[in-house]
Amino acid sequence: MIELPDLSTLSHEQKDALILFLFQLVQKQDQQIKLLTARATELEAKVAELEARLSMNSKNSSKPPSSDGLRKTQSLRTPSGKSPGGQKGHPGNTLKKALNADKIINHPLPKKCQGCGNVLNEGSAELHEARQVFDIPIKRYEVTEHRTFQVRCTCGQIHQSNFPQAITETVQYGPNIKALGVDLVQGEFVPFQRSSQLLCRMYGLALSPATILNWVQEASVLIKPHVETIKEHLVAAPLVHADESGFRVASALNWLHIVATKSLTWYGVHAKRGIEAIKDHGILTERMGALVHDCWKPYWRLNGQHILCNSHLVRELNFVFESTQEDWAKRLSQLLIRANKQCDKARQVGQTKLHSWQISRIKNSYWALLAEAGKLNPALDRRERKRGRIKQSFAFNLLRRLRQYADEILHFTRDLEIPFTNNVAERAVRMPKVKIKISGCFRTFKGAQDFCTIRSYLDTMKKQGHNILEVLRDTFNGYAPSPASG
Repeated sequence: MIELPDLSTLSHEQKDALILFLFQLVQKQDQQIKLLTARATELEAKVAELEARLSMNSKNSSKPPSSDGLRKTQSLRTPSGKSPGGQKGHPGNTLKKALNADKIINHPLPKKCQGCGNVLNEGSAELHEARQVFDIPIKRYEVTEHRTFQVRCTCGQIHQSNFPQAITETVQYGPNIKALGVDLVQGEFVPFQRSSQLLCRMYGLALSPATILNWVQEASVLIKPHVETIKEHLVAAPLVHADESGFRVASALNWLHIVATKSLTWYGVHAKRGIEAIKDHGILTERMGALVHDCWKPYWRLNGQHILCNSHLVRELNFVFESTQEDWAKRLSQLLIRANKQCDKARQVGQTKLHSWQISRIKNSYWALLAEAGKLNPALDRRERKRGRIKQSFAFNLLRRLRQYADEILHFTRDLEIPFTNNVAERAVRMPKVKIKISGCFRTFKGAQDFCTIRSYLDTMKKQGHNILEVLRDTFNGYAPSPASG
């Protein structure tokens, strides 16, 4: 605290100097208060942002359910109102008797009557009841020896028979065991070591993990032409889904890229995530049809119609509502979900799009909610002389995206062929992520490429109704079926 001198002893010049000093001191303190207030406001916003981040989970953001920890995974699905289990009228499926049994065991009658002791006439016995047991055979591996012969004609010319085209070695494995080994590793994600142990226990055939690895590499070479066919079908498809996800290879972060439709799936691995990888893979850059994605920036550099995944937006709107309690976010989320239900009902009655009045009502409600939200979330002004973009709130950035891409968000209401979500691509991501969870990572980039090649073919053929084990068996026999265009 400043002690003032006796003013009666000061001259007019000294009093003026004192007044100027006090005025400057007050100004300086006022500036410090403003700076501290601004800093406190900035820190409060930072604390709120960090607290909001801690509350992010799979329900209100793009974080995967595995990141939720021990808390119960929260689903975006709403109760259907139906009771658990099979619904009324559901046909059901149970084990039924086969028309022709592979093996029949007749259980003999007693020799004599237990009452009178007379000898029973087995020739007059009638079938009383038949019961069937479904089981798998326990059998050792079979060895098939192929032999060729030669003969000399009386004229001296030698003639000999030929081995089948697939029989190339003195000793080799057959297509059945190869198909099962590849299916275990690449289809069911059983590790190589455990797969070799399982095959040994089942069939008594001692296999090394390296042998199964060789089968995987062989299958990849045989399947690769069919994966090129899948790429061609995806380039020609009118609508595809795309996504990408982290993929650890040789202890380094790589990226798994997915392009898919309801009947086709393609996987590719690349060291990069962005447009460089997209160009190298050569699918999305070659097509002009519709592309469903999650609004990731590199996708906007591609040609064609863009469709945004509304599931991502619903989760982000849930996060805004939970972190700010602003009601517009909840109402906008509900608006999008209701619009999707209207589209589902319209599809069931054969419509190709909603009625014009329905589309107009959805659009007007959408923009009205954005206008309401804009008043609550204005742009933040620059407080200090710093270069670069001003950091805005999560809600403001989401609102800017909702305004900028409104047509891409609401396109599903104008064309019922357009999906509401990007679930086709997101479902395709799940199985490779399961593989990474089990194995930790791929040891080599070549191994990751082989996995993507085989999974592209197997997932596509599964979508098209094929038996995966049969498809692999045909592959090793040399006549793998080609995927349809879908």
